[in-house]
Amino acid sequence: MTVVGRVAGLCRYPVKSMAGEELDGAEVSWHGMAGDRRWAFIRDGQVRSGFPWLTIRERPELARYRPRFADPDRPNASAVLVRTPRGGELEVADPALAAGFGPGVRVIKCDRGIFDTMPLSLLTTQSIAGLGRLAGTDLAPGRFRPNLLVDACGRDFPEDAWIGRVLRIGGLRMRVDKRDQRCVVVTVDPVTLCRDPAILRTIARDRDARFGVYGSTVAPGQVAVGDPVELEP
Repeated sequence: MTVVGRVAGLCRYPVKSMAGEELDGAEVSWHGMAGDRRWAFIRDGQVRSGFPWLTIRERPELARYRPRFADPDRPNASAVLVRTPRGGELEVADPALAAGFGPGVRVIKCDRGIFDTMPLSLLTTQSIAGLGRLAGTDLAPGRFRPNLLVDACGRDFPEDAWIGRVLRIGGLRMRVDKRDQRCVVVTVDPVTLCRDPAILRTIARDRDARFGVYGSTVAPGQVAVGDPVELEP
């Protein structure tokens, strides 16, 4: 086993494209981090499309809606409450919440998670710093919505070398399956909601439109901030 870094942050996103919850520790199952992306809003007239979800690309203000579990110790069985930008709080399935996003928008739940590609996403602090240097700006992890943020050994983009390998992170074994192909969501600053197209242009130009990695569970387990990240032989 080779130690290649440590967990610097953990985040789950109970509702797709809404704000994430920063965690000290989390259980990871075959379907990703407990409670991650179990709910999503579907755009009217897009149900049969390949990508029906309402996301930050269409409604940047989604980043200011803050979901939480009524029982954070049982996320897969708990109700989800959403605090709106105006300070009110609604249950995620309350029709009034969907109505605020436009006519015909509705919410769905999937206990296996509603993922674009794979159930786990990982990004290193070194990659964020490296992309920032290429783009000429400071970048925050929240723009890229990773589940696992790793402070790795070495310099820029170390996770690229982990493709096809298995990482041991606390009690979790995770296979790194592929690089994460990015879309216009990363152009939106989740704090200011301002768009910066240069971020995606830089990823396309210098990173083949890919930044960070996707992975899947080899063996479920508990992970925590500070856990070593070990590369299996």
